[in-house]
Amino acid sequence: MNEKWQQLKEWIDDSDNIVFFGGAGVSTESGIPDFRSVDGLYNQQYKYPPETIISHSFYMRYPEEFYRFYKDRMLFTDAVPNQAHKALARLEERGKLKAVITQNIDGLHQMAGSREVLELHGSVHRNYCTRCGQFYDLDYVVKSDGVPHCSCGGVIKPDVVLYEEGLDDRTLKKSVDYIRHADILIIGGTSLVVYPAAGLIDYYRGNKLVLINKAATSRDSQADLVISDPIGEVLGTVVD
Repeated sequence: MNEKWQQLKEWIDDSDNIVFFGGAGVSTESGIPDFRSVDGLYNQQYKYPPETIISHSFYMRYPEEFYRFYKDRMLFTDAVPNQAHKALARLEERGKLKAVITQNIDGLHQMAGSREVLELHGSVHRNYCTRCGQFYDLDYVVKSDGVPHCSCGGVIKPDVVLYEEGLDDRTLKKSVDYIRHADILIIGGTSLVVYPAAGLIDYYRGNKLVLINKAATSRDSQADLVISDPIGEVLGTVVD
């Protein structure tokens, strides 16, 4: 185990007030690509950039095209938790981790056994009729042709925060509270460019800010420990 991993292990061993803040990089090791990644194949299939399609106005205007992209590029029903998800669940079980705050919408943290998960951008597992409010699970959306409809005839919308939509106030406040009181804040698998979520880390007041991300981030200079190895490998090793 290298020096940085050892340092992280020691901090984790000594603390019972850890908060984890994660992004897309946590799930890439489960085979879920970042939906913003565009390749040649993408350009053959879609006329608009991902950020445009996953916006509220696009969803309202072109629901068929929205759902074509959403089902093709954002739903990964076969994905299972990786070592990072499992390690965080173990830390919570031991009373060391207080909360997982995630920008991901895949539900893999809960699947791994985490209980206190704050989903800043919602979840693909929750879907509601925009007319009557009836709940529908992911399976219903996946199996429906084109735009999923409720038995009342209303359109079903995923409980996912689209571009142009605000984050849930209660989730934000709770996240700020956890971060503000954390002894250790571990940030993983995020480039910290998506706001307002990325701004949450400014509420951290401690001196053990850990960044685990393959690429450099704009916050590296603020961190007390920067690790650029795969997050599943790191957490899977230091949390035995």
